[in-house]
Amino acid sequence: MEIELLAPAGNFEKLQAALIYGADAVYIGGKNFNLRAYGDNFDSAQIIQAVDFTHKLGKKIYVTVNIFANNADLDELADYLKFLDNVGVDAVLISDLGVFNLAKEVTKNLEIHISTQANVTNYRAVNFFHELGASRIVLARELTREEILEIKSKSDVELEIFIHGAMCISYSGRCYLSHYLTGRSGNRGECTHSCRWKYSLLEEKRPNEYFSVEEDGRGAYVMNSKDLCLLPCLDKVIDSGVTSLKIEGRMKSVNYVAGVVKTYRLAIDAYKENPATFKILHEWIDELDKVAHRPYTTGFFMNDGKPTEIYDTSKPKRTSEFLGIVRKFDADKMLATIEQRGKFEVGMDVEFFQPHDKTFSQKISVMFDEEGQEILSAPHAQQIVKIPVDKPVEIFSLMRCDK
Repeated sequence: MEIELLAPAGNFEKLQAALIYGADAVYIGGKNFNLRAYGDNFDSAQIIQAVDFTHKLGKKIYVTVNIFANNADLDELADYLKFLDNVGVDAVLISDLGVFNLAKEVTKNLEIHISTQANVTNYRAVNFFHELGASRIVLARELTREEILEIKSKSDVELEIFIHGAMCISYSGRCYLSHYLTGRSGNRGECTHSCRWKYSLLEEKRPNEYFSVEEDGRGAYVMNSKDLCLLPCLDKVIDSGVTSLKIEGRMKSVNYVAGVVKTYRLAIDAYKENPATFKILHEWIDELDKVAHRPYTTGFFMNDGKPTEIYDTSKPKRTSEFLGIVRKFDADKMLATIEQRGKFEVGMDVEFFQPHDKTFSQKISVMFDEEGQEILSAPHAQQIVKIPVDKPVEIFSLMRCDK
């Protein structure tokens, strides 16, 4: 059975990165009707461009239409679903039964995937959605490996699970905390991530006294989840029979998308080449530490009883700094053209993380601006800089340094 590696694409550049670094498919959101209202997202022209780019690589593109719709949404939703069908989107992700019904009514070729927001946790629900016409079910994150194995044994439809990324403390993301505290609903893509705020305890008869839940005095992030990482048990994930392995992160950086996608691509390919001798390489773990993340957990999948929350901080960490993207490479002059994403300067030790070839490190000995004038640093956002490189470097490689 072929395993699909499915990656997030918050904008066109991230979509390019996901596909170039090894994803088999991407999922994106339009300007409306998805649960990442504050991401860049794609307008109609960009969706057409994204479909064209993806299909030319022989890969697939899915669009999230996973809000819980109100009556006022339905007319515009019908036109939007027709548009997605007409431009050749491979599937839509839906959680609302009304939206599901509408999609079946107004589209001809559009496949429907059931979003994790629908909270599918058992084989009867899987079979119910399949009988309605869904071609794939994204299972709830709260399932163990044993539960997934049973669902697979009692159903005949594609299954998708999350293998990496941020997790919501609420059940499959169905949360009303943000709406209650701020008026911005997570169920309509406007979450303020209230679960990651610092909280104290207030006793009813002591209105001005606040008590830290933790005794160390730093406050407490009592609903702050670790990030999911199923790389350590990837063999068990693949053996569970799921079709698609999904990475979370439409709001994350290009560096995150590229690093995580390539790591899982290498691991999946290594497993497929020889399952009997498959083992997790330390360099893969190191790469996942380089992107912004909270401490990792295998979540519910392994059901190992280890804590899945972080109680002292909500800030992510990373071990590398993203500096720029290689846009051109002159093989005759061994000169890389870099689009700046973080300040760098002459004398810095950097590494080039490449879509296919191995990462290599070097020191920046000299730099030039677009006019060929020698410069000492690149402090301006998206500044174009030319740097001599020690080895040939692929287009869309990322230049980074240790943090």
